[in-house]
Amino acid sequence: MVKNPKYQIKKSTNNQFYWVLISVNGEPILKSSEMYVSKQGCQTSIASSKSNITDGSFKRMKSVSNQFYFTQVASNGLTLGMSEMYQTSQGCENGIAAVKRDAPNSSIEDLTI
Repeated sequence: MVKNPKYQIKKSTNNQFYWVLISVNGEPILKSSEMYVSKQGCQTSIASSKSNITDGSFKRMKSVSNQFYFTQVASNGLTLGMSEMYQTSQGCENGIAAVKRDAPNSSIEDLTI
């Protein structure tokens, strides 16, 4: 079943906020790179993630275990989010394409209320 893409705002065990971008296929494709003390900080980060979707906003990386992943960075160079690990570089590229496609028009679902 295809779902609408969305950002989910969640709360960690230490009561800080973070977000996860869920793709049209219902799978998480990007998670905020930090925890936020306020929900407003988390929402500001989501807005930045939605607007920073040019190819230059993504850094392709390789883990010490030779898996591929990417980070999304804001215009000021700070990391906004990090992807899951992929077995292939093509899988990583597909993840970036999904963020570019889904992020700009994703709704926001607040799971903290």
